[in-house]
Parts: sequence; C-alpha cells; structure tokens
Amino acid sequence: MAQFSRRNLLKASALVAGAYGLGIGAAARFGAAFAKPKPVLLEARSTEATLSGAAATKGVMTYGTDGMPPTLRMAKGKPFAARLENRLDEPTTIHWHGLRIPNAMDGVPFLTQPYVYTGDGFDYLFTPPDAGTFWYHPHCNTLTQMGRGMTGMLIVEDPDDPVFDAEIALNLRDWRLGGNGQFIEQFKARDAAKAGTYGTLRTANWQQEPQYDAPAGGLLRLRLVVSDVTRLYSLKLNGAEAHVIAIDGNPVPNRFALDFLMIGPGQRLDLAVRMPDTEGTIVELEDIRGSKPKIVARLRAVGPSLKRDLRDIGPLGRNPVPEPDLGTAQNIPLVLSATAENAAVDSICGTLGYSFWAINKRPWPGDTADPTAPLAEMKLGKSYILEVANPTPHIHPIHLHGMSFKVVSSSARPIQQFVSDTYLILPDEKVQLAVVADNPGDWVFHCHIIEHQKTGMTGYLRVT
Repeated sequence: MAQFSRRNLLKASALVAGAYGLGIGAAARFGAAFAKPKPVLLEARSTEATLSGAAATKGVMTYGTDGMPPTLRMAKGKPFAARLENRLDEPTTIHWHGLRIPNAMDGVPFLTQPYVYTGDGFDYLFTPPDAGTFWYHPHCNTLTQMGRGMTGMLIVEDPDDPVFDAEIALNLRDWRLGGNGQFIEQFKARDAAKAGTYGTLRTANWQQEPQYDAPAGGLLRLRLVVSDVTRLYSLKLNGAEAHVIAIDGNPVPNRFALDFLMIGPGQRLDLAVRMPDTEGTIVELEDIRGSKPKIVARLRAVGPSLKRDLRDIGPLGRNPVPEPDLGTAQNIPLVLSATAENAAVDSICGTLGYSFWAINKRPWPGDTADPTAPLAEMKLGKSYILEVANPTPHIHPIHLHGMSFKVVSSSARPIQQFVSDTYLILPDEKVQLAVVADNPGDWVFHCHIIEHQKTGMTGYLRVT
C-alpha cells in the first residue's frame, strides 16, 4: 500500500497552518475564520438505495444515512465548517467544486491535504466569498466514489439576491447498473479513450423523471448541477418560459432565454422559470442530446396563478472575482491531447490502469505522491490568459480549482464574457480564459470527464 510521503505530509501541515494563521494573504482574504461555527457532519459510508425498478442497489456510496448526499447551504461571506468522518473501506477526501477557498481546504490528496483513512476524519473550515450553485465530491478513487453516489449539491446564499416564489435544486447523474439493479463495471477502456463510459440509468436527485410542484404563474429558481462522471446534457424546457441567470455560480452578463443549452460534468446552471398560469399544467425539463431525447424532471403548476413576470426579477449580486488586466496578462499555452497508451502509476486513491490523455503532451493521472512539475507558475496578483486548445475529436469540460476565470474568446462560437470555473471546450476549439492569480497554492486543472482525468488529462497551476 502506498504511503503519504513525509514531504507531502509536511506540506499539507504547513498549508493548514497557513490557512488558519494570523498573517495577510489568501487566509485573510478567503476566510481565516476565528469564530469557528458548529461543523456539519459528513459521514462517508456505503449503503444501499432503490434507484431502478429492480432490487435495491448495494454498494452505493454517500454522505450521511439518508440516501442522496445532503444539499448543503451556507451564506456568502460567513464561516462554514464541516467534519468528514470516513466510514468507507478506502481513503477519501472532499473537494468543494467551484469555491475559491484556501488551498489547504481544497481536498486534493497529496497536493493539498493527506487522504483520510478509514476511521479517520478531517476538519474543513472556510468562508465562501461567492454566492451561487456549487457542489462537493471526493478527489480520491474518484471514478468509483463519484460513480457510486458521492456527489452533493452546495448552495451559497446571498441575502441581497432577488426573492423567488419557489426554488428547486436538481442533482443530475447517471448510474452504471445491470438489469438486476446492481453495479456493473464502472468503465470500459475503449470508451475511456474516447468520450467516456456512459451510465445505464439517468436520475435527478436519485430518482427517474421526478416531478416537483411550483406555484402557478410564479417565478421559480431552478438550480441544476451535472454531477455525472461522463454525461453531457443539451437541456431545453417544454411548457414554460425560462431565462438563464447564472452559469457555474456566477451571474451571466446578459440574461437570455433558454432555447437549449449544453452543459457537462462539473457545470451548473441557474434558471428563472415562469410557471404556467393553469393549475395542473406540466413543464418538462428535457435532455435532447443524442438520438433519444430523455425527460430529466417535471414541474407541475399548483394553486391560483400568481401572475408574475420574468421582468420582476432583479439582478443577482456580482461575485467579487477580480477583473483580469488583459493588457498586461501573460499567455499560458495549454493543449488537451491524447497520448500513447501506457500503464498508469499505482495510487492508493485508485488508478484505471491506463494513460490515454494528456495536457501539453504530459499525462498525469493525479493522486500520486510525487506529482509532475506544474503546468505553469503564476505570480500572486498577476493576470494570465490560459490559451486552451482542444485538437481532439471529443468535448472536454475543463475545470480549474481555487480560482475563477473570465471567458474572453472562442474560435468556435460567439460567447458572452462570463465568469466560470468549468468550461466545455468543443473539438477543434481554441479558447482564452483570463484569470487573476489571486489564491496561492497548487491548483488542479483537469477534464471533468473522470475517465479522462484519471487517465492523464490532469495537471496543476502553481501560484506563489
């Protein structure tokens, strides 16, 4: 069994000390909270759950004892604490996807913290600087743990946000189950080398085509997280008008009507939905990607019409993401590419046994005690443009930990210059992502199709 190296253990200890220290820097700006709140207990454990029409699925992994991981709610600018207790038969961690928090709290084994052994725990403490829709998941043995259920929604509330008549949060994910309702092999090597291995059962909030009630004629905030390990969605809404108000936790510069929008693993979408006036009318959220459109969830109008108007909704508060200086920004070229197949380095946090993918021709599966050199070294407070090129025939949702970027340009499509942490880069697309290196530490940069991540399309950026 691989062991956590002394060098990395000392590094993790120093990072934790820095996060709670009294000095200036990221700890002060991103949430060194001295009045520790009562922690939320998150017990990582195995259980069983009824997911399909067959027998209850054994070997499901989750946080807590009530089926699906809880939707966590916290307040923008207020301290939050969580205690991870590991009841699994393998190590784990928690990564807080999309949150700009201290490096020691980022949940990446070897790079930012020790992995958490069976029976051990880890305390997370941070102050979220941004409001919006986010999520949390392991960063150890990721394909198995996420694929078996460990993906939870995380909502950071802003008291100054406009008030809606209702809110519904949907966690969209697949399961790889056989006809008997039990797990089958999580991935196929030939698919991992292409678009990834798709699940056999689609769910929203661990249910097939669930239905939720919302006030007739009312304004609904619909929060969506794609927590799947592979699936891309092309979403449309049938039977109601909807506007896109936020992508990946950040308000869009200009709201637009939802025609259909493609989002992928790791991404989030906030919709303002104007429910129909007639009680009992059904609205369908549909995935039209692929040859067989699929209903994701249904909304039913209930009660007398509130006769609301989408124009009643005021603006969402802007998150305090620093504006990049494009005039002085330094370019960092990053090429997403395939690589020659070879065996991956073994890791206590799981390996798929292959290396198919790379960034800048360097495959790194992550979760190893001695990582490769950083993709780039960035100076604290400076602006950079990540010049990301995808010459492969597949789509890659690229995610940056710890910082948010501004989408500046695309070679493939017109874009709004929105702020994000996960960008869906198309085949043959070249995109410019501008970022201010405002958070010190080693920050993972990877494809969020987990088979791609675990077979080499992973690296990290160092901010000093």
